[in-house]
Formats: sequence, structure tokens, C-alpha cells
Amino acid sequence: MKYAKNILETIGNTPLVKLNVLTKDLPCLVLSKYETFNPGNSVKDRMALQMIEDAEADGRLKPGGTIIEGTSGNTGMGLALAAIVKGYKCIFVMADKQSKEKIDILKAVGAEVVVCPTNVEPEDPRSYYSVSKRLGEETPNSWYVNQYDNPSNCKAHFLSTGPEIWEQTEGKITHFVVGVGTGGTISGVGSYLKMKNPNVKVWGIDTYGSVFKKYHETGIFDENEIYPYITEGIGEDILPKNVNFDVIDGFTKVTDKDAAIYTQKLSKEEGMFLGNSAGAAIKGVLQLKEHFTKDDVVVVLFHDHGSRYVGKMFNDDWMRNRGFLEEEIKTAADLIKNHEEKPLVTAQTEELISHAIERMKAYKISQIPVKDIDGFVGSIDEADLLHHFISDKDIANKPIKDIMGKPYPIVKKTTKIDAVSKLISKENDAVLVDLENGNYHIITKYDIISAI
Repeated sequence: MKYAKNILETIGNTPLVKLNVLTKDLPCLVLSKYETFNPGNSVKDRMALQMIEDAEADGRLKPGGTIIEGTSGNTGMGLALAAIVKGYKCIFVMADKQSKEKIDILKAVGAEVVVCPTNVEPEDPRSYYSVSKRLGEETPNSWYVNQYDNPSNCKAHFLSTGPEIWEQTEGKITHFVVGVGTGGTISGVGSYLKMKNPNVKVWGIDTYGSVFKKYHETGIFDENEIYPYITEGIGEDILPKNVNFDVIDGFTKVTDKDAAIYTQKLSKEEGMFLGNSAGAAIKGVLQLKEHFTKDDVVVVLFHDHGSRYVGKMFNDDWMRNRGFLEEEIKTAADLIKNHEEKPLVTAQTEELISHAIERMKAYKISQIPVKDIDGFVGSIDEADLLHHFISDKDIANKPIKDIMGKPYPIVKKTTKIDAVSKLISKENDAVLVDLENGNYHIITKYDIISAI
């Protein structure tokens, strides 16, 4: 009989799968190393097991101990599976930008999860780097994994992922492309492939808000390049020891929007239900088109499974709210369809200014059209209110008509977006859309920017 003695024996030996639709305009053969076939549904199962076994061997991880790690989710899953089989506890620290699904999955396999803010410096005591390190120091009989600097991370891919790709392509691979986070995958696989054939090109996929690309090209760690981004699992605001820049031939950066859109495209056009970093990876391959020829064999590694992003990249409302959904916006009606069901907030000429202020606060808006019995006759916005308040502290008890500005222009719902945009200026903050039958809605600068 053929069977695995436990779930850990099913790690590795994942298939290579050809891409057909998204890569049809590339001259080369593009194969994906499909890592979701690992039991924890990600490439991180490989290094998680390697790190645990190496820590057991040298005594860092003792029987009944607690495994502590900062993770974006996938390494935690790999560690948790191994911990269950081997009898360890787990505490994982995650940044709050990670999907709810990832947090729930880790809890489902018995791990304790601590969530930290994303938008803080790595040295900040609240960062998930700092919190995981502190927990490792404070928790009795614990082992802090530190996947970023742990050499077993890179070792796992040198011993397994790299040899598998070489054998599966019969040594014909010419390019390896992968998203870079901790650096273990690109450095381990890249080192093995270049050992077998120094001419293999290794490309890293980076994201905007990460330091890798510029550091590789200039040797400069530019803190100005560090800012929050949405893409999960790749990019860093630190330089992990596992990133071997000597093995990497180059980086290409992929935007949050492209990564999200191509995550959906992989699912809908290739039947590949994958995670956010896979979308970034395949878009990166397309951006590298000029580096490939008809005889090349390009292997792109897909890290994890789409089930961890159902509430994000596979949720159209989430995509739409971030301007990621590829919707054609041509008219005034298109600009307001995301909030068309909300009532238009207005004020009357004889109402007190204090009423308008309360309405702005309640609805979290910056401008209000003003009406009287004849229709729209004026407007007020927060900038005008502030200006008047500075010169007259009693302004709140005066009627709105005393300070209102010009009424907003009114357009038909079929008016083209270019014409609407031209009506918004420093002097005019908004445009009203006539939805007919006495119904109106408002288009603000924010709506125009969102459409762009």
C-alpha cells in the first residue's frame, strides 16, 4: 500500500503547469510551479518544516516548546501543521493588512494569533517584527523562528524546490521568476539553478512601497521608498539576510492594482485559483516580455491559494472600493453608481449654519448643495465654513444664505466624464447630476479621482 505516514510527508513534489491564456503574447513557454498542492496550500510548508527540523536537531526547539513567528499567514500555516504532528504550541504575529481568512485559518489549526498595525516602522515596539521578537524572549521554552534571517529558509528551497524545477524541466529552464518577501525561495532556488547552469536568469517580483529593486540596482537602502501597500506576501521595508542579491539578476515592480487584477485573471482565464502574490508574479512575467525568446522556458512560482483572499481580491466590492475593478467609466451616471442609493444631503437657505455643520459631521461629507422653494440656489463647503469661522466666531447661529457660495453646476446623467471634470475647479468643488423625476446626486473631486 502507498500512503504518507503523516501530513508532512506530502510536502513538495508539486506540479509544473503551463499557462496558456495570459501568456499567449509571449514568445516563450511559461510554466508555473504550483505550490498550492502542498498540504498547507503554500510554498512556505517547505521551509517551515526545514526550519523546525533544523531547530530540533541543534536544540533550539525542545519537546513541548512554543513556536513563535511573525508571518503574513502562509509560513504560520506551514509551522502550525508541523507543530500539530510534532507536538508543539504556536503563537503567530500578523500585520493587520493581512486577509481575515489567513487569521481565521491559523486559529482553525490551533494557533494563537496576535495582530499588529501595518503602518509603523520595523523598529516600532508595535510592529509585528518587534512583537514577535519580544514574545520569543518572554515566553518560557519558546523558539522564535525569524524566517527572514533563518538560513534554513533558503536551505529548504536549495534542497527541494530548486532540484524539482530542474528535473521537471529536464534542465531546460532559462528563467526563474518569483515574488520576493523573506528571500528564501528566490535565493535557494536561484542558487541551485545557477549551480546547475550559470546562464539561468533569476528575476524577483517586487511591489511599490518596498526597498528591494532600488537596493539591488544601486546598493542604496532608500527609506523614501517605504510606504504602505496592499499586495500581500511580497516586498519588505527591511533587508532580510535570506535575500541573496548576488543570485538575483533583476527585479520588476508590480502595482497593487495590477497584482489584484491579475489575481482575478488567473482564476477566470486560466482556472488557477491563487493568492495575491501570484497575480503580481504573472504580471511581472508579462512586464519582462522583452527578456524572453522563442526558445526560452520560463518558470514562475505561485506561492499560495486563493481561498485566503476571498474577502479581498476575489470580492468585487473590495476591489471597487480601491479602484481596482476594471469598470469602464464614461458618463456622470457611471461616476455615482457606487453610492447612487445614498440620499443627496442638502440644506435650506434659512437653516442655521450649525445645522449644516452637524450634517457634514454626521454624513462625513465636505460640501452640501443649498436649496429653497425654487430649487438649488447655492452651496457650502468646509473650506468656506473655516474661513468664515476665523473672522466671526458666532457664525454658527447665522442663516446659511449669509455665507453660501454659488450653486453647483447641474449636468445630465449622460454627460461625458471629460465634460464633468472640466466643471470641477478650485472655485467649484462639485457637480450635481440630474437623475430625472426630481432626483439629483452629487459628484465630488473624490469621485473624479477614484475614476481616474
